[in-house]
Amino acid sequence: MTTTRKFADIAGISAHTIEALSKKGILETFPIQALVLDDALDGRDILAKAPTGSGKTFAFAIPIIERIDSSAPRPSSVVLVPTRELCVQVVEEFEILLEGSDVEVAPVYGGTNLETQAKRASTAHVLVATPGRMLDLLNRGLIDLGNVHTFVLDEADRMLDMGFQPQTDRIEAAIPKDRHTMFFSATLDGRAGRIAKRYTRDAMLFQVERAEGTETDIQHTFIKVGRGTKFAQLTELLEQDIAETGLTLIFTRTKRGADSLNRDLNARGIATEAMHGDMPQNVREKTLAKFERGELKMLVATDVAARGLDLDDITHVVHFDAPDDRADYVHRSGRTGRAGRTGRATCLILDEDEYVMGRVAEDLGLEEQYLAAGLRIIPPRMAYSGKGTNGTRRLAGWGSKTIHTHKRPGPRR
Repeated sequence: MTTTRKFADIAGISAHTIEALSKKGILETFPIQALVLDDALDGRDILAKAPTGSGKTFAFAIPIIERIDSSAPRPSSVVLVPTRELCVQVVEEFEILLEGSDVEVAPVYGGTNLETQAKRASTAHVLVATPGRMLDLLNRGLIDLGNVHTFVLDEADRMLDMGFQPQTDRIEAAIPKDRHTMFFSATLDGRAGRIAKRYTRDAMLFQVERAEGTETDIQHTFIKVGRGTKFAQLTELLEQDIAETGLTLIFTRTKRGADSLNRDLNARGIATEAMHGDMPQNVREKTLAKFERGELKMLVATDVAARGLDLDDITHVVHFDAPDDRADYVHRSGRTGRAGRTGRATCLILDEDEYVMGRVAEDLGLEEQYLAAGLRIIPPRMAYSGKGTNGTRRLAGWGSKTIHTHKRPGPRR
């Protein structure tokens, strides 16, 4: 089966949508779009296994728009996403398609005025929402989902990982059963697969591991550091190695750590800003907008940024604090190496990080780079239930599943 098609050749896509895409230079599909669009436009339920960056947003946004009756009661479509950042980005991609249209899309997420958001949501055709805020509107009687005919879950596995299953179940129950459901997830195993089957009816199954023809390399580098040399190593990296590159995303483990590192870098004369969940939403949005425009070249963030950021111009990810597990390493590092570009992921590793990061390197096939840095891969002798007295972190929960993240797809559409 062909992995790319011209949007203009796909039956059911309107001239308005084709023109809106053409204005952005988007003429051909990504593989997941080529696979999904025919059945989605026909109203068949969809189960799609597709990673971030594979083009899945347009795979569900186009069918939603083409099947909307702008005169019907609102809202008529609901898209659930795991984070506020992803919510904003999905809305922006809808707006590309809706330029000049009378169809309205509204974001629904926490950190903004509830009543103002509810008023806008009640008049929009399409709601792109985080589960917590959507359920809040439902519980307060501020929104009615009784007229919804299309229900989408985007990055469903991440929503489940973040503990949103109770909220998604209650939202799903508030939407009529006679609906069109599209379920997009990086995995359809285990809990995600069970929920997908429960939410859908006679669904068509599609799978894309990565976007063919748009693969890019991420160069992984590990650096052994001590507590006294860690900050100096970071500043050297920022000042020498990546000063002339694009955008740099620096990860810390905690919100307090992000603020502290941001202050220290600013004091050193390195222009950065911090972004984490305790900041007011309007501040986060302004910071992210500056980063997107390139006015801010370096952003210090907690893992919340990894769950929503999808910018083509991030050329370097720095794990200032090593991630807690391989999933976080994958999601953090995956913010770079997009849109046909080569990205770099650099991880600073303390002695106590070696227990976890050695296993991460093994699982991802990065042993050579890891060992070249003078680091050890230490077989676990026991599964820790928490931090031990020697500072080692929990090692329980490692399975046999292999995650291939060296190749990253192009931009998400």
